[in-house]
Amino acid sequence: FFFFFFFFLSSSALIRSSSSLLSSGHCNMYSETSETCSAAGKEDCGCSSLKRDATQQSRGASEDQYADGVAAKVWELYIGAGSSRTEEYGTRLTSLLAQYNVQTVLDAAAGTGVDSVLLVEAGFNVNSIDASDRMLKYAHKVRWERRKDPGFDDWKIGEGNWLDLTKVEDTITHPESGYDAVICLGNSFAHLPSQHNKAISNFYNVLSPGGILLIDHRNFDYILEHGVLPNSNSKLYYQGDRIHKISTSVIRIDNIPSRIELNYEIDVSGFSDGSEERRKLDDGTEIPVEQFQLSYYPHTVTGFQGMLREVFGEKARYTLLKDWLPELEDEEITSYYIHVIQKL
Repeated sequence: FFFFFFFFLSSSALIRSSSSLLSSGHCNMYSETSETCSAAGKEDCGCSSLKRDATQQSRGASEDQYADGVAAKVWELYIGAGSSRTEEYGTRLTSLLAQYNVQTVLDAAAGTGVDSVLLVEAGFNVNSIDASDRMLKYAHKVRWERRKDPGFDDWKIGEGNWLDLTKVEDTITHPESGYDAVICLGNSFAHLPSQHNKAISNFYNVLSPGGILLIDHRNFDYILEHGVLPNSNSKLYYQGDRIHKISTSVIRIDNIPSRIELNYEIDVSGFSDGSEERRKLDDGTEIPVEQFQLSYYPHTVTGFQGMLREVFGEKARYTLLKDWLPELEDEEITSYYIHVIQKL
């Protein structure tokens, strides 16, 4: 089971990092308190479970990271899904699609429907799939509430798995001629622990000739090198101001990066039900926070480019964007890489 959703980082977020190293003989965890343990002698420290989880991930095992519904519940607080996000991020997205004369779109990482909604509003014909019914229930709710608005009654939503797009929920019918665009945004593809080429091939197969795949991932090259998220000024993806803390862990097996884990704490002040943990701010006030953890395969830019070329062919038209721009200012660090590749 794989997960396809939107993950964004605000430059104003308080970022603290930890890194984890797993090797064949032992597991070391390095944190801000410099705790170290050996899986062979201290199973209660959590190293053994980390090593087991990382090994499962490397073999292609998967789990629903959103099954508990916590991330889905706070998603709009996290990404800041509102008019300012639509105007900036949405304008970049719709403008790019317009360059390729796109009309039909498969949103393969629909999540709560944030991107799908802005595309429907812009007049695109959208089918939306996701593997998480917890996330999709919010998309269904929006469609029902806006069913009388132009385009929303025609917006199709259903569960679907990237590894077999022929078996999507029966609410979804792929166009016989293929889609003009498949989008998989918000670092969603990185949730897939293995079989990446198969998923990309399935996206390719549902595209019409001349159709484009628009797919992104975080700047994992930077994370692998520095052990933390890049502190970028870009807020095109993310307009929310509710992140209390994000901690970063790089997990390695035999010194090879296996996955990256991000642990989120989201300020839910004004939306609390009293069950959340509380954190003290520098001024002494306390806030309620929801916590969730998400895991990612650490795609490098060159590795991802090679995978796309392998499926689409060396002659396919290809563009790499950095935070939706061809190039950034010299001092800017890319947060997200966006790959655009066209089917011949």
